[in-house]
Amino acid sequence: MTQDKGAMFRALHEEPGAFIIPNPWDIGTARILAALGFRALATTSAGMAFSLGVAEGKTSPENTFKHCQVLVSATPLPVTADLEKGMGDSPESSAETIAVAASIGLAGCSLEDHTGDRANPIYDFSLAVERIQAAVEARSALPHDFVLTARCENFLWGRPDLDDTIKRLQAFEKAGADVLYAPGLYDLETIRTVCASLSKPVNVVMGMPGNTFSLTELAEAGAKRISVGSALARLAYGAFVKASREMIDTGTFGFSDQAMGFAELEEFFTRQTHKAQ
Repeated sequence: MTQDKGAMFRALHEEPGAFIIPNPWDIGTARILAALGFRALATTSAGMAFSLGVAEGKTSPENTFKHCQVLVSATPLPVTADLEKGMGDSPESSAETIAVAASIGLAGCSLEDHTGDRANPIYDFSLAVERIQAAVEARSALPHDFVLTARCENFLWGRPDLDDTIKRLQAFEKAGADVLYAPGLYDLETIRTVCASLSKPVNVVMGMPGNTFSLTELAEAGAKRISVGSALARLAYGAFVKASREMIDTGTFGFSDQAMGFAELEEFFTRQTHKAQ
């Protein structure tokens, strides 16, 4: 099944056009997305952290992999994981990250060049490339397919340098990464420029503050895979906080008018149970 999921996931990147890969953060949201007809899922490091009651980047590798394994088991869909910088800073730790990720049934994962240190947020170019090279070697040694996504985090950490971003993505591509990803690209022309500079599939994230574009627009710009990062989790938590504030501030319960009906919500999980039998 692991082999099938890796192959299924890679095949999505080889189909015409672009596809949306949403980001659940627990079993329930994963099963809802599967029931709605999405064909693959991606974890969200921020959504996971919020569900555990901590800030993003404050989850241990052990807890991250436990979370990923839960989502892998939640549905029959391929799952790719947002593993941030992986299990450490060295190329060796990147290789180890891939081995562990594959062993728990993930169909793929992303590794990024963000160090986790706000004072020095981006790995030096040479180390960033060496980390991806090591991850590629580990992926190639696996007995089944596994899709490696390499991320350049410049635009999220105060370094909106498009030339450096493209240089890094091209180096990651040359190193053997399967998918390239630079979160935070702010307009279609920039997205188009990045996609045109690469020959392998590009992931673009929507749902961040600022401009949003349709699947059709993004496909025309050259994107292959569209994720939403923590947007769904932030939407859900935002509705929860708004409702909680209404209760404590005004003592009213108007939020319940916007709540999904019990039967409709439960139907998502009933469908999943029937499929598993």
